[in-house]
Amino acid sequence: MNTTFSCVGCGKCCNDHHVPLTLPEARMWAADGGQVIVLVEGFLGNGLGLPTQQREHAERRSVRVRSGACEAYIAITIAAYNVGPCRNLDEDNLCRIYERRPLVCRIYPMEINPHIPLNIAVKECPPESWEKGPDLIVGGELVDQELVGLIQRSRQADRDDIRAKDAICALLGIRTTALKGDGFTAYLPDMTAFTRVIDQVATQPVAGSGADWLFHVSGEDIAGQVQAAGAHVATDAPENYAFISLRAA
Repeated sequence: MNTTFSCVGCGKCCNDHHVPLTLPEARMWAADGGQVIVLVEGFLGNGLGLPTQQREHAERRSVRVRSGACEAYIAITIAAYNVGPCRNLDEDNLCRIYERRPLVCRIYPMEINPHIPLNIAVKECPPESWEKGPDLIVGGELVDQELVGLIQRSRQADRDDIRAKDAICALLGIRTTALKGDGFTAYLPDMTAFTRVIDQVATQPVAGSGADWLFHVSGEDIAGQVQAAGAHVATDAPENYAFISLRAA
């Protein structure tokens, strides 16, 4: 399948999207006065919560932790929190920080996860975006080598940053995750505290907290599976996060 793409500047991709950030990008976002959201999901060492074909990719972008008597893997995404238009869009839908925009913005409309193929039907770009322009995919392969490099950089940053993200979460008191495929736990940290913590982690060796992670799950059936594996299930819902269920989607 061949795909062409040309951005028409509609700005739809810059509305209501939480944009994943590398740690330097997250620090820059905070310095600019923006809010970040921390999204957490995990799976158990026995594979609960994870399709087999995705294990290698998922493990590489996760930190190995303990939950009760069980080994678990936790993936942490720090993203720009955008409800409505991105704070960097001007009145003409142009990006005010275009030259230093995040990697994920540069990669769009391509996907970062190698297990998620580009699906035009779920993109918000108008039809004319796909009707003309330079080749994007030819014979099923991405042909823009600069874009290939950006995707590789983003994936590598995801892997390189994970231990620092775990340390940031520990310092912020974040130790409750969702089970991958069941949902996400979502945190909106106080940005003064977030800035202090991200700077602290950047200037000293990263060490794990050793604290157990808890799993917030959507129902008793999944809770039973998690507990049977020896992992801990959250019984209380702290005020500092929300659980986003994927089962109801």
